[in-house]
Amino acid sequence: MKIIIAPDSFKGSLTSFQVANAIGKGFLKVLPKTEIVKIPMSDGGEGTIKCLIEATEGKYFKEYISNPLGKRIEAEYGVLGEGKTAIIEMASVSGIMLIPKEKQNPLYTTTFGTGELIRKVLQRGYKKIILGLGGSATTDGGAGALQALGAKLLDSKGKNINPGGLYLKKLDKIDISGIDKNVKNTELILMCDVNNALFGPKGAARVYSSQKGASLSEVELLERNLSHFVKIIKKDIGKDISNIPGTGAAGGLGAGLSSIFNTEFKSGIEVAIEITELSQLMENTNLVITGEGELNFQTLYGKVPIGVAKLAKKKDIPVIVFVGNFEKYTEKLYTNYFDKIISLTSSKIAKEEAMENAYSLLATRAGEVAKLYKEGVLFET
Repeated sequence: MKIIIAPDSFKGSLTSFQVANAIGKGFLKVLPKTEIVKIPMSDGGEGTIKCLIEATEGKYFKEYISNPLGKRIEAEYGVLGEGKTAIIEMASVSGIMLIPKEKQNPLYTTTFGTGELIRKVLQRGYKKIILGLGGSATTDGGAGALQALGAKLLDSKGKNINPGGLYLKKLDKIDISGIDKNVKNTELILMCDVNNALFGPKGAARVYSSQKGASLSEVELLERNLSHFVKIIKKDIGKDISNIPGTGAAGGLGAGLSSIFNTEFKSGIEVAIEITELSQLMENTNLVITGEGELNFQTLYGKVPIGVAKLAKKKDIPVIVFVGNFEKYTEKLYTNYFDKIISLTSSKIAKEEAMENAYSLLATRAGEVAKLYKEGVLFET
């Protein structure tokens, strides 16, 4: 028997590697002779580098760059096993988890550090970069990244504007004559799980910036500033990025980068599936197990469990999804994807307890599920 375990992380509790290990532990206890293939996954957010580097036996590298508030930190990037493609994870460079909650405010946070890391990778000669978009602390439209890559974002007096979404309103001119010369010859693939445009009702400011510390009035200010930013890009760079799907992800980072790079927005889970060769690994598989921290309506829009389940269903393989918690009223949305939903929370276990004891609970529940699967009654209960 062969079982594939390909989960996302349980955000705030377990990495995708820990989730896979816990589920594997539970199943092997009941089915010790089973071939367990663990393939931790990511759709572009936290954990993307490790997922792709471990799957391809690639290498890790570190550089000193700026965090979202300008503090110098050591950041990691990776290179795939084929030695030609660099992987950068925005969450580990300009991510919201890098700054304390009381200092989170997208008016002042910047993507400068992400731009710095991209530039260092370019200088090392890599012509293909995969950038995971997710978990950002910013809503600057990628302005900071442009500055780090050599662009001058100037006000009406010819001075560089300050970092952060607040100061985009002062932008009068963009000078890209100093942009790193390697940019034009580089392929930049942007991993994301949303198709939102940069601004508008479903844009970077109105959908996400309140989660990063912005008040309602600040959300509207950021919305106006992003619109202004796009107009200046069109005037001075000659690119219209106003309606590109995906530019609303990660505070609009992909918008700014699209103004100078040859960019391609791709579903994060589809990129991960391709690089990990998940489709090939599913051959001759009896059961596929996936998972994520919370199953809700957003799961349907390109999240890891849906991507894994779609692939398994094409091969007529049953799918189980383990989750920390799920919204009961959305259960019917998933009937075409999952044969069984297993939640750590219940009438006896609250969400907080489940998060605190996620590993042991997951291993225990996996063992219980394995027993039902062994007895051939799992999909009947």
